[in-house]
Amino acid sequence: MKKYKRIYIEITNVCNLSCRFCPQTMRRPEFMELKTFSNILEQIKPYTDYIYFHVKGEPLLHPEIDRFLDLSYEKGFKVNITTNGTLINKAKDKIFLKPALRQVNFSLHSFDGNDGPQNKDEYINNIISFTKEAVDKSDTLISLRLWNLDKDNKTNIKRKRNRQLLEVIEKSFNLNYRIEEIIIPSRGIKIADRVYLNQDYEFKWPDLKEPEDESEGFCYGLRSQAAILVNGTVVPCCLDGEGVINLGNINETCFSEIIETDRAKDIVNGFSRREAVEELCRKCGYRKRF
Repeated sequence: MKKYKRIYIEITNVCNLSCRFCPQTMRRPEFMELKTFSNILEQIKPYTDYIYFHVKGEPLLHPEIDRFLDLSYEKGFKVNITTNGTLINKAKDKIFLKPALRQVNFSLHSFDGNDGPQNKDEYINNIISFTKEAVDKSDTLISLRLWNLDKDNKTNIKRKRNRQLLEVIEKSFNLNYRIEEIIIPSRGIKIADRVYLNQDYEFKWPDLKEPEDESEGFCYGLRSQAAILVNGTVVPCCLDGEGVINLGNINETCFSEIIETDRAKDIVNGFSRREAVEELCRKCGYRKRF
């Protein structure tokens, strides 16, 4: 059995949006080279069958994403892409019908998360158009994500915007119910063949500037997932967007050695005791979900 259910690979840390819920990276803007990507795939091949183009950045911005998908297929990987969806029309020909493409996750909350000039109807209609064609002509799974719920339920403007967007989805897929009446946050529902919609609460990215709380909790970092940033830095999970927990660089040290370091083992063993041993982990609320 392979060690990880998924490994995140950040093929670029550059994004075309500036969302309020997603802190801009302080790292140097980069696009991963195909040669580097190939080396990464060779090193992680014994550890997973699934890779995710995601951490920071917008993967559809990468000019060679089609070649990345082709190489992934050649080496036996299935790929999930997480995108804000604004570039789906421009990038469609590069990703559509690629045999490596397993799933596309559209972060619909990205549209209202920034103050861009884009047309909302055009935005959601482009995504729905791609979704329907993908379902009709391929085996690709589609996940529509709306991760902006307010826990105290006080943001009327946000609820109104969500309702407008959900109405378009309901009409497009001929749903005979209102989505928010049956959906449970974080669990999602199937709205069509291979099409899923997931609503969840907005979460805060972990930050060393945040206060620590009790160190109890659990995380699947290095237990069922790992992440590799665009510069090759290996981190425990996809929420370490700045490479704070730098376990080593895959361009300099073998992945097999990096995940067996004392620091990596301490993280896993700590969470086995439901204890966060890393400072960043103690400032991450995500561990309280498990």
